[in-house]
Amino acid sequence: MRFIKMLLYFIAALLLFILLYFALDAILSRIPALKKEISDSQTKYTIYLLSNDVHTDLVLPVQTDIVDWRTIFPTENNKSKETNYAWVGIGWGDKGFYLNTPEWKDLTFKTAFVAVVGIGETALHVTYHPEMIENNLCYKIEIDEEQYKILMHYVLESLETKDDKEPILIQTTAQYGNTDAFYEALGSYSMLYSCNTWTNNALKKANLPSGIWTVFDKGILRWYGYGK
Repeated sequence: MRFIKMLLYFIAALLLFILLYFALDAILSRIPALKKEISDSQTKYTIYLLSNDVHTDLVLPVQTDIVDWRTIFPTENNKSKETNYAWVGIGWGDKGFYLNTPEWKDLTFKTAFVAVVGIGETALHVTYHPEMIENNLCYKIEIDEEQYKILMHYVLESLETKDDKEPILIQTTAQYGNTDAFYEALGSYSMLYSCNTWTNNALKKANLPSGIWTVFDKGILRWYGYGK
């Protein structure tokens, strides 16, 4: 009888935690973090916010007068050795989840547990794109030079590097396609700091539309028109 009572308490506490978790995300993701508006006359670069319906990437022009991302993430690291791409998508996340869960059916309890509690390593997933097409999961954003530099430094500061400051390529056959590769990253993934929290924080730092906190892609996408 006592065991059943304790089990019921545990289930009730778990359900309450889940309810609070989703409620906090729903509330905090709707509170704007934007400090000031940027006038259209100041914008200089186009970027994209891309989601696969779960995970978000920042998509930046491959080459600008500030940086050529191919010098940081060489296209020769991709299965396809082509170099002529217009855009590079960059996302951050749990390394084990990235490499061991190409599809949801591949998700194991161990992978999920390590990701949720934040005891695993992290990685940057870098994907080159020939073009971007706007839709309800892909949004164009116009930014100025300062914002672009902030995003660039945010990405670079998320990388784990060698002594010579070179990114560390993760040797794997778990790529999602022919134009992507994985690199060692800094930071810990957890249920309170997800791949989407990383993206949201990048947008916050660059003074772009974003919420105070979110772990879900929709918490970011709603600022760019999702669901409207």
